[in-house]
Amino acid sequence: MFFDFTRPLNLRTRSISPENLTGEKGKGGATPLEQGSAKRAARDLGTGWKVNPYVVLAPGETFTMADIHDQGVIRHIWCTVTQKWRNGILRMYWDDQETPSVECPIGDFFCMGWQQYMQINSLPVCVNPGSGLNCYWDMPFRSRARITLENRGEEPMTIYYQIDYTLQSVPEDCAYFHAQFRRVNPLPYKENVVILDGVQGRGHYVGTYLAWGVNNNGWWGEGEIKFFIDDDGEYPTICGTGTEDYFCGSYDFEDPVSHDHYLPFSSPYTGLQVVEPNRLYGSQMRFGMYRWHLNDPVCFEHDLKVTIQALGWREGGRYLPLQDDISSVAFWYQLLPTGKFPPLGDKDFLEVI
Repeated sequence: MFFDFTRPLNLRTRSISPENLTGEKGKGGATPLEQGSAKRAARDLGTGWKVNPYVVLAPGETFTMADIHDQGVIRHIWCTVTQKWRNGILRMYWDDQETPSVECPIGDFFCMGWQQYMQINSLPVCVNPGSGLNCYWDMPFRSRARITLENRGEEPMTIYYQIDYTLQSVPEDCAYFHAQFRRVNPLPYKENVVILDGVQGRGHYVGTYLAWGVNNNGWWGEGEIKFFIDDDGEYPTICGTGTEDYFCGSYDFEDPVSHDHYLPFSSPYTGLQVVEPNRLYGSQMRFGMYRWHLNDPVCFEHDLKVTIQALGWREGGRYLPLQDDISSVAFWYQLLPTGKFPPLGDKDFLEVI
């Protein structure tokens, strides 16, 4: 949401971090020295001097990052996390729902699906040196917002974070932010990748992130994305022309001058920010791609399904259905209630090696 800053804003700004775990007014930096995570560093200075800047999660622990009992909109989330990003599961619950509206490994939520830093310069998601994970999705709530982080790893996980929000009135018919992670590894032969399915309710689709691991030589992105909207049958309402085309590139993301490598890019709405290692048409490569539908949302009245094909080339100029390692995050807004998500998979299934 963009504000008209020439007019006074009828909002109250709050922020939650380890230095103010509740976001309460006038309580930032008030952690007693003996309770602080950085009490040793602050021992000569005392309360008010960066006593509790981070939280450590024990293996198996689920930590409540925020629990806001009010009405408002989360505007910005910043965090940086030790441990493997696939071991940290981020969940968000709106208005006392028992079912999360967001369930996703924390790295993938910020378009970092391969456990390595790559800079992103987009409007809703920015990833900055050295591993600053930021998002600017508007996340409204009418009575409560609860955000948790689960440490599935075998080592302690340290998180620094800040959740900035405004307390304000929210319309009864507002749509709520959702994000769902899926992984298939390997994709069964001749099957489509399901990015999103089972959505019930009115809403609009706003973004896709893919972490794509290629197991064949040659070009891997001939497949088409498809949006099945409101009772579509065998064929969708929206059908793309190729993977790189959906992510707003063309001709295999090749460098158009040398034609010997892929050309990563990061822009406000689209990006190919991970190409590792960068050798054109090589096997065992990893790609990371995002596409935000901020000005071109895919709107639906009561249901939505999103799929993408995985296609390469085989001899005779024929398409090759690929059997790749593909993870996805779908981002959308919808009216509550949230439908139950498919099982996330255990730690070993999610692991990036």
